[in-house]
Amino acid sequence: MQTLRLSSGHEMPTVGLGTWQAKPEEMEAAVLAALNSGYRHIDTAFNYKNEDAIGKSLKKWFERGGKREDLFITSKLPNYGNRPSDVERFAKMSLEKLGLEYLDMYLIHMPFAFLLNETDMSPAVHENGGDFMLDTSSNPVAVWKEMEKLVEKGYAKSIGLSNFNESQILEIINISNIKPSNLQVELHAYHQQKPLREFCKSHNIAVTAYSPIGSPGAKEHFQQKYNYSPEKFPDLLGHPLVKEIADKYRKSPAQVLLRHLVQEDIIVIPKSSNPERIKSNIDIFNFNLTDEDLQRLDNLDRGSKGRIFTFLFFQGVENHPYYPFRSEI
Repeated sequence: MQTLRLSSGHEMPTVGLGTWQAKPEEMEAAVLAALNSGYRHIDTAFNYKNEDAIGKSLKKWFERGGKREDLFITSKLPNYGNRPSDVERFAKMSLEKLGLEYLDMYLIHMPFAFLLNETDMSPAVHENGGDFMLDTSSNPVAVWKEMEKLVEKGYAKSIGLSNFNESQILEIINISNIKPSNLQVELHAYHQQKPLREFCKSHNIAVTAYSPIGSPGAKEHFQQKYNYSPEKFPDLLGHPLVKEIADKYRKSPAQVLLRHLVQEDIIVIPKSSNPERIKSNIDIFNFNLTDEDLQRLDNLDRGSKGRIFTFLFFQGVENHPYYPFRSEI
């Protein structure tokens, strides 16, 4: 498995299994299928509510002789735990669910925060409208200092950020003793985040792309869970150029989209619960796109107009002082 060396000194596999939207009942089989297909990188988060199922899969894999040191497991501090006092307890809850003693990467999931409902460890909601209650007192800088303590205590090997913009990342860098070694953001052919990638490169921060093939299942999720419909939704898998290049290399459109990013030193975490697609998504190391084909795919970039995950399905989130995309509204 190809890896990238992080500023923390650890190696991070360039392809991992994404698990957002994955139901617990399908997660156990999906993780085992991934591990059997050569994956060693699993990406999850507390608010995906599938860490228990992933933990069961890992336990089976360990019982069959798999070694913990061969795996790279990422989890994330939920936006309703974005307070200094909550960092360690949420990390410990994730570790308990996963059945692990440490995480290879722990990320602050989002820069903005919601109040916490202690009863079921979920976002607190307004009684009248049911919308999540913003916690505008949250401060990512203070949260980061507690993230550093997780490394010092051995709960996390590396720490990083997710969904932060450049100024927010720089604010963390300027006060940190342990620098962020990874940034996870939405990144695909329509939204390539080139300035942000250059910024991260200059600060030795590896970039992980979530939704690297355009998150084909997200639209239905937005509509069902939040009654929110983006005006436009990408169909990268059906794009004529992507299909043309896929035919040229005798690969699937998904493999071409993933290879495009990996070949440009981006870590990818495509989500699937289908064993054949899981196997296919990691089968991208036996071909190289030409410079011309890389450029043609680069030209698909729509900048901020290609963004899917604005988080505006969280009602009023644009009013939070740490909402990361205010300039794009």
